Amino acid sequence: MSDRSLRSVRSARSAIAAWLTRLYFARLRKKGGLDLSVLSKLPDAALLPLRREGLDPVAEIGELRDREPVSRLPIPGMTVWLVTGYDEAKAVLGHGSAFSNDFRNLVGNTGVTDDQNPGGLGFTDPPDHTRLRKMLTPEFTMRRLSRLTPRIHAIVEERLADLAKAADGDGAVDLVEHFAMPVPALVICELLGVPYEDRDDFQQFSVARFDVFGGAGASFSAVSQSLDYLRGIVAEQRRNPGDGLLGMLVREYGDSITDEELTGLADGVLTGGLETTASMLALGTLILLQNPEHFTALRDAEDPEAVAAPFVDELLRHLTVVQTAFPRFAREDVEIGGVQISGGDIVLVSLSAADRDARLGEDMDLFDPSRQVTGSHLAFGYGIHRCIGAELGKMELRAAFPQLVRRFPELKLAVEPRDLEFRKLSIVYGVDTLPVYVA
Repeated sequence: MSDRSLRSVRSARSAIAAWLTRLYFARLRKKGGLDLSVLSKLPDAALLPLRREGLDPVAEIGELRDREPVSRLPIPGMTVWLVTGYDEAKAVLGHGSAFSNDFRNLVGNTGVTDDQNPGGLGFTDPPDHTRLRKMLTPEFTMRRLSRLTPRIHAIVEERLADLAKAADGDGAVDLVEHFAMPVPALVICELLGVPYEDRDDFQQFSVARFDVFGGAGASFSAVSQSLDYLRGIVAEQRRNPGDGLLGMLVREYGDSITDEELTGLADGVLTGGLETTASMLALGTLILLQNPEHFTALRDAEDPEAVAAPFVDELLRHLTVVQTAFPRFAREDVEIGGVQISGGDIVLVSLSAADRDARLGEDMDLFDPSRQVTGSHLAFGYGIHRCIGAELGKMELRAAFPQLVRRFPELKLAVEPRDLEFRKLSIVYGVDTLPVYVA
């Protein structure tokens, strides 16, 4: 990777927070528009769901959850509700008929055109969402995904070899650049059926699409460029369907699924499976390095899969790297947790706060792979918009962590933990770099 490309990748990781924050709060009034510059003037309380201290949500959001699980966020010119309680979060996420995810609610009359609409499942309502998810679901069953298992393990091994090769004379190397980011990027290539010769470009492009510091207009321009790239992939798959996800959809559904719908689905796989899994790999490694007992248990396990499964599930809950769900827009008046929400109000669900709720179990701020919880975590969301790629993400993590600690049994941080730079005000939480010693 060239120095220029590397700088673009690194800046893009921090830019994703700015891009998604603009989208989340670009809610317009019926006439005119909301000046996005107000984001810089928001009070600290409005940014509470995006703040963390190290790996943990800030104490204030936990206190708010315990005191007022559905509360108002002080956002100028609109009514925005923040849901932090576990039961209340499930009530919102599971009530698909009362809340809308339609992308047009986010952008209103900002001049965003159809070719800048990412579509896909995350920003689509029924009945279109129902039809598309029905097409996509069979491709994400464990039976279908199992065909990727050998390639996932091979990709992990290839990236571990690159990690060792990239280490300097002291054995120091950035785990994010050489492992955490490339693994999910290359798995997505396998899933979508991106041609082998395009994979290096795809890996860089899939991250660089978030390099949107130029403001809201530049944000949507970057989305357009990414969608144009994916449209090219879709066009090729339409002409010559391959064995990947896009080719299978073309063969099975033909013209009943449009090129724009295929592009939106590909974009959803890209945005939903890259940054999130990369963050999980980096932050999960950090937890392993800070908890030697878990590192040793995973490294020395006779059955790594059996140890990795509960480890990964607890990791997903504890980290909940996607801190808030896609914003919901109330279609009608509805009551959530005893609070009346009016039609047209915006609802943000803090997944990270809900996954630490005491109603799930005891000592939920602690990381404990042996814990028994009373319900399933919300790291992948809930209801009709639950992440369709959840099983694929877990497959990657269950493969990557055991292979990592066995390949590098003396793995350790190359910097002091206090010197790590965590993302600030980020929808997808993570670190920009994770310097480690591999030998």
